[in-house]
Amino acid sequence: MFDLTVSFDNGPTPDVTPLVLDVLARRGVTSTFFVIGEKLGQPGHRALAERAHAEGHWIGNHTWSHSLPFGLMAADAAKSEFDRSQAAIGPLVHPHCFFRPYGQGGNLDNRLLSREVVTHLAAQQATIVLWSALPRDWQDPDGWVERALGQVAAQPWSLMVLHDLPTGAMRHLDRFLGLIEDRGGRIRQDFPPACMPMVDGEMQFGIEGYLAA
Repeated sequence: MFDLTVSFDNGPTPDVTPLVLDVLARRGVTSTFFVIGEKLGQPGHRALAERAHAEGHWIGNHTWSHSLPFGLMAADAAKSEFDRSQAAIGPLVHPHCFFRPYGQGGNLDNRLLSREVVTHLAAQQATIVLWSALPRDWQDPDGWVERALGQVAAQPWSLMVLHDLPTGAMRHLDRFLGLIEDRGGRIRQDFPPACMPMVDGEMQFGIEGYLAA
């Protein structure tokens, strides 16, 4: 038996998010969508985030522009990216103010954040949500499922990042979730504590390796 939390980054995307939401509803799965703030102002995009929220999914902040990891960005620019995205999410925001930093290809290293940004996130009572499984669906739209299954089988509770992008990868989402069920996996919405270094603005463990020098 293993547990899996599934999350979706980089949306909402009109050609993809409805498919993802339909699959999740059919499977009875609730998830978290870490959205790009600037997308919420584009025609039709906000309605998708509102639908996700109405169907019980959580909405998190995944930066305003997804242009650079915060550890590589000037501190004031990074803080503005967080704040603008949070404002765009508005009433859809989760009470724990979930924030997922941009890893530029899924890298958990010192590009991720800076001390100044972490101080700002603490002041905003944010909850930082990282990840422990990354099947690279955006690079391998047809081959990611087997990689994902191997990743979740290797740990008792995985937090997986999939991508709400028009790569074609999410055509395999229903099959993936079915295989998780067939193998005795339990899909849940909450996050493993090991993936949350900050909760409601309070540090839970050290993240020196994720901070720019």
